[in-house]
Amino acid sequence: MTYKTNDLLPTTLVGSYSQPAWLINRDALAKRFPPRVRARELWRIDPDFLEEAQNDATLLAIRDQEVAGLDIVTDGEIRRESYSNRFANALEGIDLDKPGSALDRSGHPNPVPRIAGKISRKHPVELSALKFLQENTDRKVKMTLPGPFTMSQQAQNDYYSDPGDAAMDYALAVRAEISDLIQHGCDVVQIDEPYMQARPEAAREYGIAALESALEGIDGTTCVHICFGYAAIIHERPSGYSFLPEFHSCSIKQISIETAQSNLDTSILKKLPGKDILLGVLDLSTDDVETPELIATRIRSALNHVDPERIVVAPDCGLKYLTRQVAFQKLEAMVGGANIVRRELGK
Repeated sequence: MTYKTNDLLPTTLVGSYSQPAWLINRDALAKRFPPRVRARELWRIDPDFLEEAQNDATLLAIRDQEVAGLDIVTDGEIRRESYSNRFANALEGIDLDKPGSALDRSGHPNPVPRIAGKISRKHPVELSALKFLQENTDRKVKMTLPGPFTMSQQAQNDYYSDPGDAAMDYALAVRAEISDLIQHGCDVVQIDEPYMQARPEAAREYGIAALESALEGIDGTTCVHICFGYAAIIHERPSGYSFLPEFHSCSIKQISIETAQSNLDTSILKKLPGKDILLGVLDLSTDDVETPELIATRIRSALNHVDPERIVVAPDCGLKYLTRQVAFQKLEAMVGGANIVRRELGK
């Protein structure tokens, strides 16, 4: 029996789900900044068996999303050490043997990919993960990719004289990947661009142009995620976005924002007419599980400024740093809150 997606207030992940402790060293993961270069030392499984173990853990992530009641599921980014490093380090032009260093959004230096040549995509990176996801769920599916601007900020540039040129070549690589995913039936492709919030001046200078280039010619549902960083890593959060209305003129279809952790004034959503909003309603800075009633209150706050038909209900950010039990319970509460508001709207 095929699952029927809720047309009103559909629910989804931002991207990542909790990885099992038998698969990845969660203590080591939590004690460091998100990896920008490959961090194979984090995996607990022998390399000969890692892919099979990652497949098994991905199945768990898919089933948890289905049981919790999500309408659109992801692969949980289970195969990734971070949201960006798997794709960023699979590109031509990156010197894998000699990483560079760059300041993370926290202001601390972090090992990063070193750009030593022209950036291009050598081969599809997440297509096999999409196919595995499609084979194991009857629900709509979403895949996530790091954005061109964010990847350009998470790299040491030893090749391009103009950082905007690097972002534009990253955009071509992202466009090729999006195109493959859409052509193979992916329902939503999300581009993660948290560094547009962290570095708004550069984002205005060339980040939006790079994002537009990544979307050129794409015929499918696309989303951009912009946030204040993982709550487990970035503890101080502003009360508003430094970069958000700029997406109004962009061809992206959905914009994913966080509202719960920062107690965001949702009136800013009035500046994004015509865009669907992935409304973040789960506070990931705490293991306390919200009640469905609290989730409903957070959804209602956005309904003052956005028609319900334009809202997709989601966590604030990825669930990577939560335990599986807490992550699952928060998803159940999120679905419960969406159901309350649907009933209030008579749907």
